[in-house]
Amino acid sequence: MKKELALELNRYLANIGVSYVKLHNLHWNVVGKDFKAVHEYLETLYDGFAGVLDSVAELLKMSDCTPAASMKEYLELASVQELASKKIKTTEALAIVLSDMEILKSQAENIRKAAALDDEYPIVSAMEDDLKEYSKTIWFLNAMSK
Repeated sequence: MKKELALELNRYLANIGVSYVKLHNLHWNVVGKDFKAVHEYLETLYDGFAGVLDSVAELLKMSDCTPAASMKEYLELASVQELASKKIKTTEALAIVLSDMEILKSQAENIRKAAALDDEYPIVSAMEDDLKEYSKTIWFLNAMSK
């Protein structure tokens, strides 16, 4: 695996890691009239991210690269921003998650394209799987926000 692709995968891993923690924050601190539905939906999202986190780390390990594995590294590499612990209304929580999912989808698209150029088919396949999930999640979030 080329060094730049490994770096992009680690940036993606960092964004997944920050998102995983951020989704817990939102899940624990969301309030509002749609609390139950949003609270439960956020849990399904972070549960799914645990698998993505592991899959991306394994892609790096399969290529003899070291995955970022600490919050310090994640925060240095991530473009998804942390969120302070505070009460947050359901509509704002959905908007935050939508924005982050769009960042992750764009990042996965770029990694997929770069991996295809380098014939890194396991990475291409993984990113295609992730893109399918991001597209569905973005659709769900848009529908829930209406």
